Amino acid sequence: MIKILKYLKPYTHLALITVALVVVDSYVTLYLPDLMSQIVDKGITRGNVDYIWQTGAKMLLVSLIQVLAIIFMSLTSSKAAMGVGKDLRNHIFKKVQSFSLGEIDQFSTASLITRTTNDITQIQQAIVMILRMVIRAPVIAAGSIVMAVSKDAKLTMILLVSVPIAAVAMYFIFSKTMPLFKSMQKKIDRLNLVLRERVTGVRVIRAFNKEDHEKERFEKANVDLTQTALKVNRIGAVIFPIMMIVMNFTIIALVWFGSKQIDMGQLQVGSMMAVMQYVIQILFSFIMISMIFIFLPRASVSAQRVIEVLKTTPTVLQPSDPTEPTGKGVIRFEDVSFYYPGAKEAALENISFEAQPGKMTAIIGSTGSGKTTILNLIMRFYDVTRGTVKIDGVDVRHIPLERLRGMIGYAPQKAVIFSGTIADNIRFGRDELSNEDVLRAAEIAQVDEFTQKMPEGLNSPVAQGGTNLSGGQKQRISIARAIAGKPKIYLFDDTFSALDFKTDARVRAKLLKEVKDATVIIVAQRVATVMNADQIIVIKDGKVQGIGNHKQLMNTCPVYKDIVLSQLSEEEAVGGDSNGK
Repeated sequence: MIKILKYLKPYTHLALITVALVVVDSYVTLYLPDLMSQIVDKGITRGNVDYIWQTGAKMLLVSLIQVLAIIFMSLTSSKAAMGVGKDLRNHIFKKVQSFSLGEIDQFSTASLITRTTNDITQIQQAIVMILRMVIRAPVIAAGSIVMAVSKDAKLTMILLVSVPIAAVAMYFIFSKTMPLFKSMQKKIDRLNLVLRERVTGVRVIRAFNKEDHEKERFEKANVDLTQTALKVNRIGAVIFPIMMIVMNFTIIALVWFGSKQIDMGQLQVGSMMAVMQYVIQILFSFIMISMIFIFLPRASVSAQRVIEVLKTTPTVLQPSDPTEPTGKGVIRFEDVSFYYPGAKEAALENISFEAQPGKMTAIIGSTGSGKTTILNLIMRFYDVTRGTVKIDGVDVRHIPLERLRGMIGYAPQKAVIFSGTIADNIRFGRDELSNEDVLRAAEIAQVDEFTQKMPEGLNSPVAQGGTNLSGGQKQRISIARAIAGKPKIYLFDDTFSALDFKTDARVRAKLLKEVKDATVIIVAQRVATVMNADQIIVIKDGKVQGIGNHKQLMNTCPVYKDIVLSQLSEEEAVGGDSNGK
């Protein structure tokens, strides 16, 4: 939690104002019992009505000052805490943006969402508590002890019994709740994960009649979190009755011993009342401290989780010696091997090939063979374990990330659509693209085929996740987004799988004219998509099984021939040769 407090630095002035107001509030709290004892001892017992009015007016004035201090204290502490929360969310967001897919997989999406929302909310509440209660409680406790001793030291000795009992109760609460809070945050992660899968996978769940199964999963995660929270609250609920019992018995003892001293003429009634007020304030301070011990452990766990994200060093870093590639976009893999984080087996092993501008390179293979991984390494979503990936002779690890990804047009296997309009999705943050660029990309990707039927055309709104579009429509928008910026390199990751054969053929025909001078790599499982490529790379179990055109591979690569014959008849397979490939 201490590491998080450095984010309070820009709001030091608000923190100092809050502390000053806390001191004012504490001073008034300590001063009021003394005024009350003076009213009793010097006013009521002596029948001095003027003194009672004067001192009473003074009490009203300082009470008004206290109310104003509390109001402004709430305002300044809340502003400081909200500011820290805003800054932390910004830092986490920027940090996560710099993560490779490896770090995102390490934390999980659900956990990162929890850390950015729930955990930071806990920290905000803790900062408010630190600025107000953590300072006030010890000040009130210490000040009340001093004031009580100044009124009557003997009577105050009762605290030697009650305070240790209260301290033991607080230690018990702290030792029991800390492990539970750690467990609770992990269970919130789990609940978010189940809920996120339930919402994003609703179509599959309903298609397979798994609603009851998902309800059970959610119920299990929900009950698990609820039971842990109840256990924490039960332990926390014990502290208040314990403190009230200690307080009530302390008051009984004060009245008992105080009355004896009054009877012997050793103590005045007002002084006894003041001591009683100070002792109550001391015990209430311990209740406040116990509440702090309930909330701060959870905030401490949240702070650890946030710091864990902020301290994580991304494995994919900006190059220390950046080099700009100056060629036309030649991609070369040189003996590349890659292991996913924590994996024992290689996802890719000894991969070597070259993709030339003006030629289409296709990668084909079974599911899980490593096709998408090759594209991920080109864009540095991960870094290679061994070997090098080069663009125009420059290792991609030496190319600035913004420059590297700016020269690539990428259409992922699963089309990602954002809320906004269709035109916004095609442009996607590249404000320099003109309307003509967007229209050209929409025409090539056959997006205009369905937008022409919409009242607002390319300016038609898109729901979150593209739920108001079909799979093929989303895929075409994804293709249009990749080609709109006219990059040097095009990467299509099984992008044509959601298109029917007719649309697929039209898109590829227009696309080939558009990207004739660029480097194009297409990952596909559909043979019809790749059989006319200039170069086909066959991947199996992370290894290259063959490189060549369709005709060459049909004669030399059994793996490729098996894939082709599993999708086409022998006549159709041989027909691909008639194109000269």
